[in-house]
Amino acid sequence: MLGTRPEAIKMAPLAVALRNSGILQPVIVATGQHGAPVDQALAAFDLVPDVRLDLARTTGSQPELVAQVATQLDPVLEDSAAVVVQGDTTTALVGGLVAMWRRVPVVHVEAGLRSGDLSAPFPEEANRRMLSVFADLHLAPTRRAVDALLREGLPADRVLLTGNTVVDAVIATALRAQGSTPSDPGVAEVLREVEAGRGRLVLVTAHRRESWGEPLDRVMSAVRQVVDDHPDVLAVVPTHPNPAVRDQVEAALAGHPRIRTTGPLAYPELCHVLSRSTLALTDSGGIQEEAPSFGVPTVVLREVTERVEAVESGWAVLVGTDPEEISVAAKGFLDGDFARPSGPNPFGDGRAAERGAQAIAWLVGRADRPEPFAP
Repeated sequence: MLGTRPEAIKMAPLAVALRNSGILQPVIVATGQHGAPVDQALAAFDLVPDVRLDLARTTGSQPELVAQVATQLDPVLEDSAAVVVQGDTTTALVGGLVAMWRRVPVVHVEAGLRSGDLSAPFPEEANRRMLSVFADLHLAPTRRAVDALLREGLPADRVLLTGNTVVDAVIATALRAQGSTPSDPGVAEVLREVEAGRGRLVLVTAHRRESWGEPLDRVMSAVRQVVDDHPDVLAVVPTHPNPAVRDQVEAALAGHPRIRTTGPLAYPELCHVLSRSTLALTDSGGIQEEAPSFGVPTVVLREVTERVEAVESGWAVLVGTDPEEISVAAKGFLDGDFARPSGPNPFGDGRAAERGAQAIAWLVGRADRPEPFAP
């Protein structure tokens, strides 16, 4: 089950691994929480939804979304051997609840992330905590996530360290995207300059709701300052599809000759840009996990992060949205004041989907339990 673009990206490698195993047949259910972005993300893996829910949203509220997804999803799950949900979205929570009500085993991918603060991220922290109460199999991306689940009293044999499927996704997608040309002419021009050695690329993403409004203005102010302070730096800033957020970003960055704002990038294009970047400024959990695979450090535009491994290993610096803190951290990486991180990606080795597929088959009695990821 998936409803958002990040879910599609992280679930696609698992769907492919299940299909390739020949043991279980994956059925991809798209809830409609996001529309075209989900199809776009799945297309990068040659996948399409098998089932689409038909939502008729008018208010856009969470209660409306929960009610419609739960009602339409219930009959879809009637003959399921297991239901797989990912992360901490409303789709994941409702999918897990409906499956639990039907007494269908629930598999939670990317289980065990914790910020310790119900307000950040909101409502995701609550969603993932609730899922852990009734999931039957917890596929944890990191040792820290495993430890969090065990501290909460979950049975050790139902918790498996797999690594994060996003590492599988980003590596495979970046390889496929090599030599391609981004659809946005401005982004394509930036990449040509960078690949010719005529500049360094900084990727900027700020999409979380807690970043909207005044925090986003502070972030964009810092982006302008970072680019102004480094004449060889070019920035690509994909904007949120929400018109108000997009307008806010474009107004803040308008007219800067070395900053390119664009709409949401297709996942292969985003992977291509990330793989060519020197630095990422981001509030995205996914980019914190993906960037180390390309040797790209991140300045995290959040007050707290559940991806503590990125900070502990030196791949990320947590700064919030204060312009001065952002500028100092970016300068540290760009000017060599900070030691550039090295070593493998702490979030995975590209085999998380393979382990997850075997674990699901084990849950339903079709395979042996796989060996865990060894970071």
